Amino acid sequence: MSDDRTPEQIAAEIIAKAKTKNNGKAKPPKIARNEGAAILDGAFAFLTRFVAYPSEHAHVAHVLWIAHAHLMSAWESTPRLAFLSPEPASGKTRSMEVSELLVPDPVAAVNVTPAYLFRKCGSEDGPPTILFDEIDSVFGPKARENEELRALLNSGHRRGATAGRCVVRGKIVETEEISSYAAVALAGLGWLPDTILSRSVIIRMRRRAPEERIEAFRRRVHAPVGEALRRRLAGWAATILNEATEARPDMPAGVEDRDADVWEPLLAVADIAGGDWPQRARDAAVKLVAVARQAEPSLNIRLLGDLRTIFMDRLDVVLHSTPPGLPTKTILSVLPELEDAPWGDLKGKPITDHQLARRLRHYEIRSKNIRPEGGSECKGYDYAELGELWRRYLPPLADKPVASVATVESPENEAFSATDMQSGAVADNPEPSHDSPYATVPTVDETACDGSGGAENPHETGPATLATDATDLAGSGSDEPGLSWRTIDRLANEVEEWAYANRNKIRTDQVSVIEAEIRRRVIGAGVLPEIVAFETERVMTSLFEGREARCRR
Repeated sequence: MSDDRTPEQIAAEIIAKAKTKNNGKAKPPKIARNEGAAILDGAFAFLTRFVAYPSEHAHVAHVLWIAHAHLMSAWESTPRLAFLSPEPASGKTRSMEVSELLVPDPVAAVNVTPAYLFRKCGSEDGPPTILFDEIDSVFGPKARENEELRALLNSGHRRGATAGRCVVRGKIVETEEISSYAAVALAGLGWLPDTILSRSVIIRMRRRAPEERIEAFRRRVHAPVGEALRRRLAGWAATILNEATEARPDMPAGVEDRDADVWEPLLAVADIAGGDWPQRARDAAVKLVAVARQAEPSLNIRLLGDLRTIFMDRLDVVLHSTPPGLPTKTILSVLPELEDAPWGDLKGKPITDHQLARRLRHYEIRSKNIRPEGGSECKGYDYAELGELWRRYLPPLADKPVASVATVESPENEAFSATDMQSGAVADNPEPSHDSPYATVPTVDETACDGSGGAENPHETGPATLATDATDLAGSGSDEPGLSWRTIDRLANEVEEWAYANRNKIRTDQVSVIEAEIRRRVIGAGVLPEIVAFETERVMTSLFEGREARCRR
């Protein structure tokens, strides 16, 4: 039988058939919005069968990441999911194999060429989900051979990101830009570069304990269940796409800046799903962000942390120098002795004063002339300047009690104390927020004017407790915010005791030193920044003019 169709008619029929087949992909079923929690629960149970997670938070994050991969057009950025472990046989590859059944358009990227991945990401069918196992081979000793893959993984977290390439067509060299935006899961040994880790949800896998039991995964057996779950995820994603695009989920405390960018899509999915998923997602965010911060720090950050350790261990020596600080020779002698410190073997030699200065110069910190008590003038580093770096670059130390140590003045005439140094609150403007977790105020049962409260020693105070807002401290019957007169009396008593205890350490007859100490304690009592000066003057009045004079007013 002859075919009388023209070539144009044949081409049109082929195109029409291709469109009806939806590019070989079955159209997902329609799923109601309120089925989201049940679908996520099903994915959670399916993953439980084959993967031994280090924590439930990691399990929750894995489920939410899989769901977010079905909504790639809704997000401004996509987080990488990094399964990392110190040793092989920790369940990383199994996590990727099971994920492959649940994510849209999976690409198992093991031993693939950069050109292949670029073309997959730039396909008209939309971004794939890249599952990159053995990623340590890309970022390991042979990293220079994989620069194109590194560029793809580094840039592809943001929607609209492209990777530029040169293409040779005959004798003509042309440039082209290919979309690199895609959901990516990674699995490998050790750690990854900061450029990847800072954009990743990190799951630190470990080998199963003998009592941890999972099912043996067989793709031919379990693929139908996984693919049914994938279709349901895709159908639900199609229903909530517009809502996910407009979602702006609230972040839990401690999840901010780039961490917030990482977790925004996952929290949005959890909020739309409902049930207990919003709370589970936020708990997971807080815990896994903390895990991410445990990554091996850069050498400069390690130096800042070790310097803080040295200064804290020698606080008395620090405060007995002018200006307060430690000699460079002392720092260089102690740094190599710190446990697990790299400073005793930098390129085969201990760290030198030049290397120390060069690293701190990145932060605009330079050595100064200091004079330790009983010694001659020498070069050293000022702890007020270093304290500002500790506050910005290091997590705060645990809030441990610190013995009373004299407050000293920096060259800018700002008062700093041992407590300030411990909490990392040494800054050009040391006023903390009134709800700072480091603002503490001693509590004691007091009565107005006499300050004794029936105590045997009116100067004794009780244990430290967290401060309340300044408006809660008012106890004088006034509606104005501020410290009660009982608190004013107590602060005056404390400063009087402090001045006596430190009479041999600093010149406490200087009003500016006393005022600086009062101001520090007023800030610690939790008052609002705008009334710090007013409350400081009230304590000064009580201290120098007497409580009886104040009460007569």
